[in-house]
Amino acid sequence: MRQIQMVDLKSQYLKIKDEIHLLFDEILASSSFINGPHVNQFANSLSEYLKVKHVIPCGNGTDALQLALMASDLKPGNEVITTPFTFVSTVEVIALLGLKPVFVDICPDSFNIDANKIEEKISLKTKAIIPVHLFGRPAEMEAVMELAEKYELIVIEDAAQSLGADYTFSNGEQLKTGTIGHMGTTSFFPSKNLGCYGDGGAVMTNDEDLAEKVKSIANHGAERKYIYNRVGINSRLDSLQAAVLLAKLPHLDEYNQSRQRAAKIYEDLLKEVSGIKCPSTSKKGVHIFHQYTLLIENKRDAVKESLSKKGVPTAIYYPLPLHLQNAYAHYGYQKGEFPVAEAFSDKVLSLPMHTELSVEDQKYIAESLISSLQEVGEW
Repeated sequence: MRQIQMVDLKSQYLKIKDEIHLLFDEILASSSFINGPHVNQFANSLSEYLKVKHVIPCGNGTDALQLALMASDLKPGNEVITTPFTFVSTVEVIALLGLKPVFVDICPDSFNIDANKIEEKISLKTKAIIPVHLFGRPAEMEAVMELAEKYELIVIEDAAQSLGADYTFSNGEQLKTGTIGHMGTTSFFPSKNLGCYGDGGAVMTNDEDLAEKVKSIANHGAERKYIYNRVGINSRLDSLQAAVLLAKLPHLDEYNQSRQRAAKIYEDLLKEVSGIKCPSTSKKGVHIFHQYTLLIENKRDAVKESLSKKGVPTAIYYPLPLHLQNAYAHYGYQKGEFPVAEAFSDKVLSLPMHTELSVEDQKYIAESLISSLQEVGEW
């Protein structure tokens, strides 16, 4: 048996290397390394795929979130509602801009922010909501958008793990995650469903004014060359990374479907196993499984160690919710305030998930998991 990878980028690359090398040759020949035509071509192609008016590429997913918040003209002390169970970038940018993160616990079925608990956290200082589509499953956007309209709040979607996922409203309208709120953000980190070979990100919006603000802020706040009307940052997607994304974008639906097939195989192999809970899906939001994350009811760390000895890599996303991290202790949140997020941090375990997983690999992973559960006395 070949070595099992948590993420197998090399095998994916080998299938499209000719396309990538052709684009690299074009860029190297033209020497258009920054703001070259391939960046614009990718932005237009992604805009067409997502059916959104504007895609503004940038340096990474964290920058995308910061750009969206800066374009929202929030003031220090304004409150932004989000989840404590996410990668740190979501909250990091809130703190960096002098805003206050207001956390809402997660829904036990989806790992996403519990939309039913958002309204009770809205105050006169609340100006924005950042829902995260965690692990590739869309958050409950219909409820989020209804609250945003009711209280005149800005919605910035963190779609770093869900690019290509569809969300269906109760009236039948279907939109891609990242295109539902006032702005959406994403990351092109290599392991993402659509990933480049370095850092990259983008902001998506249908709002012309917001798009112009984001473009300006990402370019040092410039309106035109050497004329600065606002404070900005320097955040660009380089042409070589855009080339990788151009080569991969036509395959994105195929990649997502491959992950969905792998998730179904995992579910079939593990659904009857006691002591674990497989990820759930929803008819409203199509899960594209950036991660395949189980809940291990007891002795998660022992199970992880046992799997490692059997050659099965796993990961914990995330071991400590953000409200309990030292970096954010000054906001005054206490242990016990968000019980679902806290409990899940002790139970989550992500299995290998990527486009190149074989059925044989998955059978071995499942058998190893069952064996590990037996070894630690939990099955």
